[in-house]
Amino acid sequence: MRPSSALHPDWAVPTPTMITDGYSLEITAKDIDALRAAAPAIAERTPVAITFLPGETMDARIAAAVAVRALGFEPMPHLSARRIGSLAELEQIVARTTAEAGAERMFLVAGDPPQPAGPFADTLSLLRTGLFERHGIKAIGIAGHPDGHPAMDTAGLWQALDDKRADIAARGMATLIVTQFGFDADPFLAWLRELRDRGIDAPVRIGVPGPAGIKTLLRFAMHCGVGASTSVMAKYGVSITQLLGTAGPDKLVDNLARGLGPDHGAVRLHFYPFGGLARTVEWIGNHRAANRR
Repeated sequence: MRPSSALHPDWAVPTPTMITDGYSLEITAKDIDALRAAAPAIAERTPVAITFLPGETMDARIAAAVAVRALGFEPMPHLSARRIGSLAELEQIVARTTAEAGAERMFLVAGDPPQPAGPFADTLSLLRTGLFERHGIKAIGIAGHPDGHPAMDTAGLWQALDDKRADIAARGMATLIVTQFGFDADPFLAWLRELRDRGIDAPVRIGVPGPAGIKTLLRFAMHCGVGASTSVMAKYGVSITQLLGTAGPDKLVDNLARGLGPDHGAVRLHFYPFGGLARTVEWIGNHRAANRR
């Protein structure tokens, strides 16, 4: 099994000095111009995940990965199993992304469609092709669900996570767990403790929503099955009776910083820029500056 440093050099430091050290970002293929504009404010070699959206072509996603690499960042393309039509399509994606963008890491999900477009129903079916290790992929990202998942019970989620981690390790690659975003630090902290108690020591990126309009945040929460009750949003600093403003993750990130300890293992943040990449990068920079004082 590869060491966690295969994920990114930042993981060689078990405990970051600041909660935002070694953060990662998520973009779509359409966000490359925004990433290019924000690049001077983003640390070199920052991991940048590229989502697999149904309205974007393979060429667009690969071009985005190439642009991420050209800007000096680390591309981590997403693959959605149920959206891939054939083994040949999967092989073309993996071969081109590694050759053209120098990708060494990929993030695998089953995807939203209820019926697969091709032979792949889930993450394990992608892994079992053997294509990733054959094309030099060093690390595979898989999803974590501290708030649960509408299509699977808690026991099934834990079993699926462990099965994927074991398969990735058997193939000589490192595992990275990236969680769904959330608004409350407590479920993240409790889930991390259970993860470690189960003997899963893979590094984890906690999903953090970037600053956005309150309506936008609630819309994404509903779409993704994320808990956004009145009490949860109050902890985040938002009243859901007042939907006209914007909200940033200040309370969430600060509560994570206070709550994380050695028993939670290796943890970093992953930002979902729902309110735009520029606003998210600006928020990160401001938070870092304020916490250097």
